[in-house]
Amino acid sequence: MTTLAPALPLLRIGPHTVQPPVVLAPMAGITNAPFRTLCREFSGGKGLFVSEMITTRALVERNEKTMQLIHFDASETTRSIQLYGVDPVTVGKAVRMIVDEDLADHIDLNFGCPVPKVTRKGGGSALPYKRPLLRAILREAVAQAGDLPVTIKMRKGIDDDHTTYLDAGRIAVEEGVTAVALHGRTTAQHYGGTADWDAIARLKEHVPEIPVLGNGDIWSADDALRMMRETGCDGVVVGRGCLGRPWLFGDLVSAFEGTGTRQAPVLRQVADVMLRHATLLGEWIGDESRGVIDFRKHVAWYLKGFAVGSDMRRKLAVTSSLEELGAQLQELDLDQPWPDGADGPRGRTSGNNRVALPDGWLKDPYDCAGVSADAELDTSGG
Repeated sequence: MTTLAPALPLLRIGPHTVQPPVVLAPMAGITNAPFRTLCREFSGGKGLFVSEMITTRALVERNEKTMQLIHFDASETTRSIQLYGVDPVTVGKAVRMIVDEDLADHIDLNFGCPVPKVTRKGGGSALPYKRPLLRAILREAVAQAGDLPVTIKMRKGIDDDHTTYLDAGRIAVEEGVTAVALHGRTTAQHYGGTADWDAIARLKEHVPEIPVLGNGDIWSADDALRMMRETGCDGVVVGRGCLGRPWLFGDLVSAFEGTGTRQAPVLRQVADVMLRHATLLGEWIGDESRGVIDFRKHVAWYLKGFAVGSDMRRKLAVTSSLEELGAQLQELDLDQPWPDGADGPRGRTSGNNRVALPDGWLKDPYDCAGVSADAELDTSGG
């Protein structure tokens, strides 16, 4: 059932108005320039579309892969970069580089990544547990950003016994952060279980001074409206719900603008988007074959729920040219309607993982002696 859009004030991220208040979540290996282009096209250019995670050390050192990842299409009018870092000095240098070289219009800081290779170094969703370190990073980033708005994305905490989001939200306000986004899960939950929307509501009550964006379990446009209504948040951040479904951003625009339009493409339309996605990746990488190979990870998401045999799925998973991909897609029953249930959960659903942390990390939230610049990753993209 379609729900009605709530009456909403404009979401402002510094000087930027985000209307409707919808943000594409940074996702490693996913939210590169081609995918952002697709999402933006379906939205009519409305919303905010964030790059995949950029490591501050790799940016400062001008790592070749990182320099490609920070590329924005000329049509991206609000260029949004997400940075990951654990060292205030390196984060500050990366932010200053972005400002001096006009590399972006908005900087988001990653304090929400639950991936073990990040958390075991004290980064991502592990970092807010160390309150002084979080404060030092935010203070340096805001100081170096000048007029560029700085936002953060975080989780509830490490686990239910070590929540951090309320303290982190207050520190963000005190250090001049423009907005905060909360994924309503802990690091231990990873992507399992159900997102805690009540936590998003509590954070909004705790930091009324700045916009709070909600993230987690938005699988449809109506989910986004429901989150806004139930939590009082100022905007939504959409991640796994758009995997293999970039047209979700068109649905979100329609929902927030009060129309009942929702897209349910037949397989022929989905196949057209698949081929365009692979084409854009090849153009971005500069190599058709590598673009198609990179696209393979998206195949299962695009075909979720459609009647496509296992043999054909295997063939699509090893394609290496646009001609081959197009020919295989033409072998499908392209008149299939949008499957029932395909609007539901997609992507990773693992949970209850043991959290990888530096030795002794949980002993004292105010002892940051074990964190050094060596914890910085030297590559970007998660």
